[in-house]
Amino acid sequence: MKLPESKVEIVHRGNKVVYDLGDKIAKVFNENKPVSDVFNEALNLARINETGIRSPKALEVTELEEGGWALITSKVPGVTLAEKMDAEPQRFGEYLEQFVDLQIEIHGHTCTLLNRQFDKYTRMINSLDQINATTRYNLLERLNGLKSKGYVCHGDFNPSNVIVGDDGQLYVCDWAHATQGNPASDVAMTYLLFCLRDKEMADQYLELYCDRADMPQQIVHQWTSIVAASELARKRKSDEEFLMSWIDVVDYQ
Repeated sequence: MKLPESKVEIVHRGNKVVYDLGDKIAKVFNENKPVSDVFNEALNLARINETGIRSPKALEVTELEEGGWALITSKVPGVTLAEKMDAEPQRFGEYLEQFVDLQIEIHGHTCTLLNRQFDKYTRMINSLDQINATTRYNLLERLNGLKSKGYVCHGDFNPSNVIVGDDGQLYVCDWAHATQGNPASDVAMTYLLFCLRDKEMADQYLELYCDRADMPQQIVHQWTSIVAASELARKRKSDEEFLMSWIDVVDYQ
């Protein structure tokens, strides 16, 4: 496949570039991205589509003439919730409520065909070479002690992955890290993503989610070291110091 000359770049991050093709969206990965990961993301999205969760439709995985692979999805006209929050900071609380309600809605779904969260975290922690064997053991012991569940977890749920559609509905994109597991781990991941931007926003998010979902904040904190370790396994140098600081609080109660 050759992308049209009329394509418009939306996002350029890491090993991927996202283009607007007019009536479709193309997520283009460079040649270093394993093709199995591209197909896995497409499969995740197709399975999410089948749950009824509002999300772009998976259309095609294709090899590009210029090299690399692309995931083609339907286009949801609109803007991201992150853009809304940045443009109207005075309405942050309102947008945060919509964000939290959407995440709770997602966590109400099950999808038995998604990868198991426990298996994913175990594999990622075992792959870590930035921490010693004792710390890896402690993390795995904590993971073994946490309850495994079968609810849909996005794995990278943040305002930039929520589209406010022109139809007024909220849609969720970028399901590359989706698993079936414990919603508290998904909340811990979102909390850490907010912390990277603003600790006060992160605390506001966590308080609101736990209040509306009737979830103790202590349960979320038990997951923070696990999800920080899983992100550390992705070897993004820019976030390494931040993530290590959360792994250091493995005994947090």
